[in-house]
Amino acid sequence: MKKLGVLIIFVVLIGGCATAKQTYTADGQQGYSINCSGSALTWGMCYEKAGELCGEKGYEVLEKSGDQGAMVTGTQYGLFAGSVINRSMIIKCKK
Repeated sequence: MKKLGVLIIFVVLIGGCATAKQTYTADGQQGYSINCSGSALTWGMCYEKAGELCGEKGYEVLEKSGDQGAMVTGTQYGLFAGSVINRSMIIKCKK
């Protein structure tokens, strides 16, 4: 059972890619909120996603935030610890 818990945590940490949601910027223009949180993702993946969304026009980063922390959880099978990394940015495509 302990191995199953470790396997689940491992899959969650390595799975995924940068995600984006359409949003509106402070000035009312269309923009995107991009999330590339997790230990298997990087800021580079956020920038890559921004490039995919805006193409050759390019983009402007309006806001960027990130932090890192630790997470510890316990079950009847023992304690599990890991790091939590949050990265997000808001962009708008250039015209």
